[in-house]
Amino acid sequence: MSTNQEREATVAADLEEQTIQAGLHLYDLIEGQTPSVFQKNFWTGKILDWSMRDEAFKVEMFRFVDVFPYLTSSESVARHLREYFCRPGQDFPEALQWGIKSLSPESFAARLIAKGIAKNIRGMGGQFIAGADGKHALPELQKLREQGLAFTISLLGEAVVSEAEADDYLRRYLELLESLYQRQRDWPALAGGSGDLDWGSAPKINLSVKPTAMHSQMHARAFDHSVDAAKERLRPIFRRAMELGAFVNLDIEHREVKSLSVALYKSMMEEPEFRGYPHTGLALQAYLRETEDDLRGLIAWSRRLDQRVTVRLVKGAYWDAEEIWARQKNWPVPVFTNKHETDANFEKLARMILENHATLSLACASHNIRSIASVQEQARELRVPEERLEFQVLYGMAEPVRTALQKAGLRLRLYTPVGEMIPGMAYLVRRLLENTSNESFLRQSFTQEVSREELLRNPLDFVANNGAGPTASAARLAETNRESPAPAGTFSNVPLLDWTLARNRDEFSKALPSIRARFPIRVPLVVAGSERVTERQIRSTNPNAPEELVASISVAGEPDAAEAISAAREAFPAWRDTPAEERAGYLFKAAAIARERRYDLAALQVFEAGKGWGEADADVCEAIDFLDYYGREMIRLARPQRMGRAPGEHSELFYEPRGVTSVIAPWNFPLAISTGMTSAALVTGNTVVYKPSSETPAIGFGMYELFRDAGLPKGVLNYLPGPGREVGDYLVTHPDVAMIAFTGSKEVGLRIIRLASETPEGATGIKRVVAELGGKNAVIVDSDSDLDEAVTEILYSAFGYQGQKCSACSRLIVLEEIYSKLIERLVPAAESLHLGPVEDPRSFMGAVVSESARKKIEGYIEVGKKEGKQLLARRPEDARGHFVPLTIFEGIRPGDRLAQEEIFGPVLAVLKVKDFDEALEVANGTAYALTGGVFSRSPENIEKAKRRFRVGNLYINRGCTGAIVERHPFGGFKMSGIGSKAGGPDYLQQFMVPRSIVENTMRRGFAPTDD
Repeated sequence: MSTNQEREATVAADLEEQTIQAGLHLYDLIEGQTPSVFQKNFWTGKILDWSMRDEAFKVEMFRFVDVFPYLTSSESVARHLREYFCRPGQDFPEALQWGIKSLSPESFAARLIAKGIAKNIRGMGGQFIAGADGKHALPELQKLREQGLAFTISLLGEAVVSEAEADDYLRRYLELLESLYQRQRDWPALAGGSGDLDWGSAPKINLSVKPTAMHSQMHARAFDHSVDAAKERLRPIFRRAMELGAFVNLDIEHREVKSLSVALYKSMMEEPEFRGYPHTGLALQAYLRETEDDLRGLIAWSRRLDQRVTVRLVKGAYWDAEEIWARQKNWPVPVFTNKHETDANFEKLARMILENHATLSLACASHNIRSIASVQEQARELRVPEERLEFQVLYGMAEPVRTALQKAGLRLRLYTPVGEMIPGMAYLVRRLLENTSNESFLRQSFTQEVSREELLRNPLDFVANNGAGPTASAARLAETNRESPAPAGTFSNVPLLDWTLARNRDEFSKALPSIRARFPIRVPLVVAGSERVTERQIRSTNPNAPEELVASISVAGEPDAAEAISAAREAFPAWRDTPAEERAGYLFKAAAIARERRYDLAALQVFEAGKGWGEADADVCEAIDFLDYYGREMIRLARPQRMGRAPGEHSELFYEPRGVTSVIAPWNFPLAISTGMTSAALVTGNTVVYKPSSETPAIGFGMYELFRDAGLPKGVLNYLPGPGREVGDYLVTHPDVAMIAFTGSKEVGLRIIRLASETPEGATGIKRVVAELGGKNAVIVDSDSDLDEAVTEILYSAFGYQGQKCSACSRLIVLEEIYSKLIERLVPAAESLHLGPVEDPRSFMGAVVSESARKKIEGYIEVGKKEGKQLLARRPEDARGHFVPLTIFEGIRPGDRLAQEEIFGPVLAVLKVKDFDEALEVANGTAYALTGGVFSRSPENIEKAKRRFRVGNLYINRGCTGAIVERHPFGGFKMSGIGSKAGGPDYLQQFMVPRSIVENTMRRGFAPTDD
């Protein structure tokens, strides 16, 4: 070891020892206090004690606390208490069932119990929330000042779903600034401060603002626009704060908006009006792996601008959610999965901030004595000026820590939420989860009685002992979507593009002009591997700009169809006898090629199908998923199954393909569904004549190219674009066609089924038809629904891709108890959506696919005006393409055409019902049974929906679109189709016939030993 290394080791050892001593001193200052949240003589303390003892009770309790503000009567509170704590199969002690198990919710005793619990929950909320608004919080803020405490105020209710709500959030902050300014003169100054300042230099007024509340449509996909739109509302807050000499901090929430929030802060402070103002900052979260990179960027930026920045360093409040969201999307987990890694990163980041105190100040936001002591001693070692460091704790929590910090003479500020009960519940539940976590420092300190020495150990020691890997940087996240899964092994869904990564946004942006430069694409038809150009052409145009010719496609006629079927028939025997593993290999190769062409395949859908960025990318991902999933499924199904165990007999079941298959595809999922049906037919050993939709034939040819370039033998797949009545009927009725796979409208599907049932002369078998048809899908909104969640999901389900999905929400069934509240939020939220050409990443909704589709949808809008009341009709100002209004009707009755007929466009019919039973009756009251959704936090109603809401795919507390291969096998019944579920374990069996072979293995009185 060199002399420098020895010196560094000595310094580090001394610093560690000083940190431990500082921590022990802070513990001494606590003097045996217990945080109020853990004091069992209070209701909250008892609840947390029970929650820490019983995980099942904790889950039910926090879910009940979450739904409580939406319960409008004592009967409703009593009913939910019974549902959450007294369900069959639960084994809670009687004390945890609130004495309500045997009582009717309508009884006087039940209502009395419910009132008491409601009072306690409101009191619990009041422990963490200083007041319903700024005015009501002022007395509590005055008390804090008299106790020698500073504070930063955060307004709850930041989950805005409309621009009107964002305007209201802005108004509330400006009013709060004025209220605080009027009262600050009455507040005592802290530690040498005077007038408007504390501690000599810190403003008395300190606000924490959620960037997401500044714009209801913030999304990383439209990164620059989101930043610009948020600044429009943030400017008045900053402007007034500067006039009053107040401090403004931007809070960071979940990772999805983290990059936007950092960019928003920098962009604001680069504007001449605000540049140089010293009283601003933002929060950074130590549990995110990429925060070190963010901090390095912030340091370089602050130096370049000579801009004073306060960094509020927190551990992070969405740990569980971030991990779940990432795993659901198959993205790398962005947070450290070990608490000690987060603690170690916190100390590392704190040091980086303290080392750069020339431009950065640190607000150390932690209840962890080890973290606090480490920051305290690092600041002392680095000789950080006193005004560059303060400590922050949460209002209503960690009072002993707060007391110790005050006694130690450290600058202390309370993070103080203000807001109504309903928006405050999300915050409250996060605090409860934090306090009851097994890894909670407060829980370990004050309820588990872990030793001080153990709690003050260097988190790096734990990391080393646990074998945790080195700290990862954002570079790991930047690799999202680069890996291609190997053909063998467990199936894994392709991750959607993470739009927070600039690389993904840039790649997609580049792909759009790159694809456009190839227009018009010349597309031949293909028979037996031979490309043909015909005189007849299909003109494929851009729905958002119909004058733009996307592609010119050769049109097949009956002679071409006859040759394609003949080619498929001739290729069938060899393809049938090709081993299943080899057939699956072609799918895996096609999937690999699709990954390489991902951006181009998606960009083409933007122009030809009119899909927005996210929808287009999801379509490509689903296509790849079908290839990977069906390949693996075929390998599984290819193994013969031993049937029975009778001695002297060997019986096995196996599958073989049906023959020539006609695949007739739709335009709305032009790559995904085409690939799904085609790959299923191919991998099972059938040969295919594929007819794409005449609306999206270029995308269909893109699918053909995947298989062609994967080396598929000639004749196994034939590409045959052409008119449905001409080519389609021929492909359905030809005697050599053994099977038809179709996705499309009910009318066309029924026609195909009828034609296929008329077995032509010379046919060697009865045709099999798999047909996925339409839907008239309903979403039910229960009286206790979370409207922050429901409104957003309803809008996406109803108007995503212009409502042109068989799974789209076409009927919204709302219980009358919550009807007005929902409509008050739904309509302004729909008014806030950006409409326009979908190549613009801002656009939520663009043009429908064709002029005929536009006329049909507008016809239904006229019907709706007669059947109900039009609440909203919006179209973009510059609507050159096939745009129809985003339309919402209310007053629709269950039997009306708008409630019964599939529209396939952005038209939502809202129906009001008196209770959940009526909602289910209305939901089931159509000829379709495809998808449905329920938003409810009633366990009883959720179970009722599972039993009685009869659709192929039922989604609870999420939208009713967006099925994912393997996770959500997709398909309906009744008039929504025939056949098994796409993307499910039995879908491939439809493309094969089962065979059974039985051999008598007895020979002269003996049988093989395997019998």
